[in-house]
Amino acid sequence: MRRTVLLISLAIAMLPGHELYASAPVPVDYSSQPIVIKSKELFTDNTSRIAIFSGTVAARQGDLTIYSDRLDVHYAEKGGEVEQVEASGNVRIVQGNRLGTAGRAIYDSKAGKITLTEAPKVYQGKDFVTGKVITYFVAEGKSLVDGGDDSRVQAVIHPAGKRDNGGSN
Repeated sequence: MRRTVLLISLAIAMLPGHELYASAPVPVDYSSQPIVIKSKELFTDNTSRIAIFSGTVAARQGDLTIYSDRLDVHYAEKGGEVEQVEASGNVRIVQGNRLGTAGRAIYDSKAGKITLTEAPKVYQGKDFVTGKVITYFVAEGKSLVDGGDDSRVQAVIHPAGKRDNGGSN
């Protein structure tokens, strides 16, 4: 379970919102930091290889916090490696002045990507990007925002002197 939250924390810490004007994400080593997950209920099923946290879920490690109504962790039969983590319902991912919101966030460890769906939006200070689907490719440090067939991608980037981003450009 510790490795599960570590993996999702590292992946989500690199959400695309800060790439609007930052040169590159700064890797953060969360491995030595404790993980605290709070929820109203925890259900585990070793046969189905799933752990489900539900009811006002808050998962925190270091300066990164994931809030959702439900957090499903799917793990492999052998070794307990995490295969997929799905946060659903009122998803908010907070790190410093970065905030990602969506109805659903899925971290696929094999594909090395995080997919935000259901009205995804990523903010840093006053700047933000939104679309139908926001996908972040963890290893490559790249993101793709797709507007879908019926909408368009929108990014709002304020001039450097007008940003509320903690002083960095």
